[in-house]
Amino acid sequence: MLKERFLHYLTAEKNYSKATVDEYDFVLTKFGEYVENQGRKLDWQTINEGDLREWIVALMNRGSAASSVNTWMSALRSFYKYLLSRGLVKTDPTRRIEGPKRTKALPCFIRESQMDKLLDSTAFPQTYEGVRDHAILLTFYTTGIRLSELTSLNLSDIDLTVMTLKVTGKRNKQRIIPFGQEMKAEMQQYIAKRNEAASDQSSTALFLGNKGKRITKSAVQRIVKNCLGQITTQKKRSPHVLRHTFATAMLNHGANIEVVKELLGHESIATTEIYTHTTFEELKRIYKQAHPRA
Repeated sequence: MLKERFLHYLTAEKNYSKATVDEYDFVLTKFGEYVENQGRKLDWQTINEGDLREWIVALMNRGSAASSVNTWMSALRSFYKYLLSRGLVKTDPTRRIEGPKRTKALPCFIRESQMDKLLDSTAFPQTYEGVRDHAILLTFYTTGIRLSELTSLNLSDIDLTVMTLKVTGKRNKQRIIPFGQEMKAEMQQYIAKRNEAASDQSSTALFLGNKGKRITKSAVQRIVKNCLGQITTQKKRSPHVLRHTFATAMLNHGANIEVVKELLGHESIATTEIYTHTTFEELKRIYKQAHPRA
C-alpha cells in the first residue's frame, strides 16, 4: 500500500514519466522480493540500516555494477524521504547508508571519420527499413537525443520549414533542437517512405517498426548495434554512444559547453563536463601518435 501511494505521488504530483515511475516500481519490488527471500514479511516501517547494507552486499556479490546499486539506493532514498514527509514512518533507514564507490568511465564515442563512412559510404537499401535506419542514425548523430526521446517522437514534433525538432526529455521537460539542410533532406525522404509504408495511417509516431506501429526501444537498439558493427569493433555500440559522439563532436568543433548542455537536456553542467575530459583524452592520443618527441 505504501509503495502504491508513493508511485501515485510520483505520477500525479511530481509529473514523472511512466518509464521513470516503472523504474521506481521495479526497484521497490526487487527489494521486497529480497526481504521475503530471507524468510521475512516485508514491512517498510521496520526496515533498518542493517537490512539495506546486507542487500547492497548481496547485490555486489551477485555482480551488480556499483552504478546500478547506487541507482537502486537512490530510489529507496526517495521512497523513504516521501514516507517520512508524510509521517508514514518514524525513521529513514537510508539516511546514513553510502553506496559503493565507483570509478567514472569516460564516455565511448565513434570517431567522425567512422561516422562519415557509415552515413556516406555504407550502402543502405532503398526500402522503408533501409531509409528509416539511416534516418535514425543521422537523427541520433545530428541531435544527440536519448533513445527514449527518439522512440517517443511524433510527426508533429519535426518542423521541416524552420528545421527544428521538439524533444520531450526526462521528467517531461521539452526542448527545441535545430538541425541543418542534410537532416532536412533526409527527413523529407524518410517521411515520404514512411507514409507509403504505414499500415496504420492514423499513427502519429515519427519512426515506425516493421509492423507499422511506433518503433520500440529494443528495435532501435538492434538497428544501432548492427550498423555500428560495420564500422567499429568497440564493445559499446548503443544509441547512447551516438549521444556521446554528438557531444564530443560539438565540443571538438568549438561549441560552448553551456550550449551543448542545453542541446543534450542536461540539468547540471557537471554532467556535460565529462565530455571535455573525453575530448582532452582524444587530443592526448593524437599528440602521442603525431609528435616526434611524444
